[in-house]
Amino acid sequence: MTNDDELLMTPGPTAVPPDVLDAMGRPPVNPDVEAEFGTFYRDLLDKLARVYDTDDDTVVLSGEGILGLETAVASLVAPGDEVLCLANGIYGEGFADFVETHGGDPLLHDVPFDARFDVETVKELVAERDFEVATMVHCETPTGVLNDFDEILGILQDAGVLTIVDAVSSLGGAPVPTENIDVCLGASQKCFSSPAGLTTLSVSDAAWGRVEDIEQNTFYTSLEPWRDIEISDGSAPHLPYTHSVSNLYALDASLDRLLEEGLASVYDRHEAVAARCRERGRDLGLDPFAADEALRSPTVTAFEVDGDASDLQEKLADRHGVTLATGLGDLADDVLRVGHMGYNADAERVERAMDALADVLD
Repeated sequence: MTNDDELLMTPGPTAVPPDVLDAMGRPPVNPDVEAEFGTFYRDLLDKLARVYDTDDDTVVLSGEGILGLETAVASLVAPGDEVLCLANGIYGEGFADFVETHGGDPLLHDVPFDARFDVETVKELVAERDFEVATMVHCETPTGVLNDFDEILGILQDAGVLTIVDAVSSLGGAPVPTENIDVCLGASQKCFSSPAGLTTLSVSDAAWGRVEDIEQNTFYTSLEPWRDIEISDGSAPHLPYTHSVSNLYALDASLDRLLEEGLASVYDRHEAVAARCRERGRDLGLDPFAADEALRSPTVTAFEVDGDASDLQEKLADRHGVTLATGLGDLADDVLRVGHMGYNADAERVERAMDALADVLD
């Protein structure tokens, strides 16, 4: 990489490594008829399970990460079901919209976007109400907030409440407690640094049981067609639809990169790069959105810039060929985000981005 190269440092879609792009350019097989696809697809799901660190089934859907959020809700929530939606950000709030769309009754436990959830409040709500499902977001990308769910997941599990967790912006960049999650959602374009277009899920036995027990009113946004898929050598699997083979090739290469490095090393790399990004930010007089250091994600840093985000974004692109992201919603122009996830969790790339930011702030 030279300073003449365009540098994409957004928190998804991320820059894609050359070997992943090469994999995507392979001549595709026909997944509906060619037996070699079955072997490839089974191995891909096994690799995905290793990255998820789970013995649960893994599923890959053709569609950007939001498809996974709606599919999980559509598959597990029946009309009239009470659903606890934990929210300290835009995506946590958005789960409640999906619940309403599919006939459920959401109860929103919302706290300020820079605050952690109150465990005692959650415990009281679970004791008072008959929740079937709870939803939450591990990493709120718009604010760079990473939530610690361990105690809350334990409370929900003890109460028999199924859990849906959006780990789209953390999976593959930070440890995710998948062993206590019923449906854990990921996406190709975040820490995997693969092109956008695929949703990944891990699905527990309890979640599959719920899918079987309630009426499924959709097809493309239902997990039911993916239950008990037979994948064996010597024949093509009978999938619900023709899969996005080229995107799967790219995802496979991305998973190989993670597994070859080792997940512990991957997590350490993200932590180190995040710390350096914030150190450089402090030198520039910039504070992360989350004042509580324990809430800061190792995959994205949201700097507070008080109304200057769009102007800074434009100057970075025009003067230095560096693309950062602004905030979303009410914080659209008050937050500037550096995505140091996946391929971009790299010291050289972060230094160049922060050098450019230093110049436009000068």
